[in-house]
Amino acid sequence: MSSSRRDFLVTAALGSLALELDVYPSEAQKKSEAGSTQATGAGKRPIIVCAKNGLAYLDRAYEHLNQGGDTLDSAILVVTGPEDDPNDDSVGLGGLPNEEGVVELDACCMQGPTRRAGSVGGVRNIKNVSKVSKAVMEHTGHVMLVGEGAERFAVAMGFPRENLLTERSRKVWMLWKEYHSSGDWWGPGLADPKWQAPESKDFERKPQSELLQDHVERLVARAEELGIEPEFRLAAARRVIFPPTGTIHCSVLNEKGEMSGITTTSGLAFKLPGRCGDSPVIGAGCYTDQDVGSAGATGSGEENIKVAGAHTIVENMRHGMSPQEAGMDALKRIVRNYNGDMTRLRYLDMTYYILRKDGVYAGVSLWEGYSEGNPHKIAVHDGTKRSEECVHLLKGFSQEFPPFPKIPEELKKDSVYLK
Repeated sequence: MSSSRRDFLVTAALGSLALELDVYPSEAQKKSEAGSTQATGAGKRPIIVCAKNGLAYLDRAYEHLNQGGDTLDSAILVVTGPEDDPNDDSVGLGGLPNEEGVVELDACCMQGPTRRAGSVGGVRNIKNVSKVSKAVMEHTGHVMLVGEGAERFAVAMGFPRENLLTERSRKVWMLWKEYHSSGDWWGPGLADPKWQAPESKDFERKPQSELLQDHVERLVARAEELGIEPEFRLAAARRVIFPPTGTIHCSVLNEKGEMSGITTTSGLAFKLPGRCGDSPVIGAGCYTDQDVGSAGATGSGEENIKVAGAHTIVENMRHGMSPQEAGMDALKRIVRNYNGDMTRLRYLDMTYYILRKDGVYAGVSLWEGYSEGNPHKIAVHDGTKRSEECVHLLKGFSQEFPPFPKIPEELKKDSVYLK
């Protein structure tokens, strides 16, 4: 292609600037501040909160916690579920690879009772990096190991090397490789003062909605040629247009008030080799203070690093903010970093999972969700397993800019992976 995927997306966004945007506070936030319990809860222990892709694994972790199990081990029982699942392409086995087709994983953990931490970044060939981060904490005098050294340490600790690239994730990477420019992640980035929306002659010939729909149809057709199963072709096209940043965080609190937190990820899809986001960064992707609470994040890792999101939230709670107030403050710092520029903020998203030592929790997000019908959610187990919609700061959807087009029924009928 003559223009990069990023250029395509940005110019498509220009065609949507006439859409009315509501700046924070959103209606959901106003309702919550007036007393709504959406994605917030009061004082029940033991309790586990995590990203929604951990929902299916909460029962086994809660049972372990109820039987007196360590809080960090309980959290690991949640996050290793997605790590082991080849169909979850955001974490561990089957994770979407970097731009060279290699899966690189990051994780960090904090154990409240012992006030220890461990972290690994850019790890290849090791599936359960959540457990490796714990091993760094328990068996070294360090906090963080990265790259080849982290992999060698994992092998020395008994973790097997294995190929993490599944056939499905390899084919999605091949699809992305065919439809992107090699300069996609080389900048300038959204935060660069030199960043500007490029011009496109395509919009002189076709409306934005038609252009994007044509693009999706070409991707779906090529996905079929690559042998991607029918029910996943539309989802593969979405991953090419909107590279996901999937991650899982989990915070755990037992009856005695002991806390732990953990975050693990395969990182931004198709990233530059060696890129680490917020997940392995203590204080950004995860932070636990035994005296106060625990917090973690999923979303735009670079933005979360810049506001030290998890640490900021815990410190906010230390100074008297509720979990929801603490999370909203961190989100507003991200918005402030872009001076409220909706053109840029539409390309970012963030969800925080927050648990205070007394059992009060909150789930807050920058935008309502990924798209219509896909709101951001937090998963909770305090004796009852459930998922709840997050309280959001900005009205609208992060991946709505440009909006994913209306898909012809013949393309949509077989798909079961519309997110």
